[in-house]
Amino acid sequence: MEKENKNDRPSWDQYFIDIMHIVGERGTCDRGKSGCVLVKDKRIISTGYVGAPAGCKHCDESGHEMHTVIQEDGTQSKHCIRTTHAEQNAIVQAARFGIPTNGSTMYSKMTPCYACAKMIINSGIKRVVSEGDYHAGSRSKEIFKEAGVEFVLLNDVMTTYANMK
Repeated sequence: MEKENKNDRPSWDQYFIDIMHIVGERGTCDRGKSGCVLVKDKRIISTGYVGAPAGCKHCDESGHEMHTVIQEDGTQSKHCIRTTHAEQNAIVQAARFGIPTNGSTMYSKMTPCYACAKMIINSGIKRVVSEGDYHAGSRSKEIFKEAGVEFVLLNDVMTTYANMK
């Protein structure tokens, strides 16, 4: 990613992606330590990370809750469904504290899943910057385009997890 000036300051996108990584360190599922940062006018308005719902046991306490998903092409992948996605948690935290997300930018580890993409659109987020790609993110990209949400993929490296298949 390009630097803003000769003083090697990171661009705003890189700055918030770097913060997203730190937020993700709080994740409670070791399969997807993802973070998310919501920004408006270059100010953080909310963060989220992968974790079980408040008051519920985390993966590191009671193990993964694995679910097999069959993709459009017939391939199968395994996902831990005990947790709430980082994108969902960032949106929910903003709502919980009455912080409007309309017109904001979301920074995420990977292309949001389809369920998250629909929440992003309906919450008024206008720009999504993802560091890497998600194997089931094609429909998300389509719906972002249809809804007028700018989607920026910083690199096309596909995010993978242990025991995906």
